[in-house]
Amino acid sequence: MFSFKNIATTLLVVFGFAFSQAQIKIGDALPAITLQNYNGKTVKLNSFKGKAVLIDFWASWCAPCRVANKNLVKLNQKYASQGLTMVSISIDTDDAKWKKAIAKDKMTHAQLIDPKGFKAPAAIKFGVEALPAAYLFDKNGKLVAINPTDKQIIDQLKK
Repeated sequence: MFSFKNIATTLLVVFGFAFSQAQIKIGDALPAITLQNYNGKTVKLNSFKGKAVLIDFWASWCAPCRVANKNLVKLNQKYASQGLTMVSISIDTDDAKWKKAIAKDKMTHAQLIDPKGFKAPAAIKFGVEALPAAYLFDKNGKLVAINPTDKQIIDQLKK
């Protein structure tokens, strides 16, 4: 018959499988998540496939994110012409604060928002537990690095 141990083991396997399917991992494809951009238009995340893509999660209230944004602006200025596509996804719950931070930080690359904080579907799919968080995809749309270094990004552009 059924024992508590067998039921517990089965539940752990089922929940473990579900959890492992929920979060993106190295080798996974750029997800087909649809988000709103700065102008309120819907954008599919996987539409950026074809170039090296750096997905960056951030929020206007996150001090380390705001510092990291300075580096992202420099990376975008330097490497966009060499094939780097940058997409920032904010988990801000306040649209006005998000837009104000974009302007203040002078970010000109693609800006999307999933306005439910850490409960945002995109943050859950990517497994974002702290900010900032970055994910580097190759030209084929496959995840190659989580929180990549500048060197990893540059190396990906050379491929």
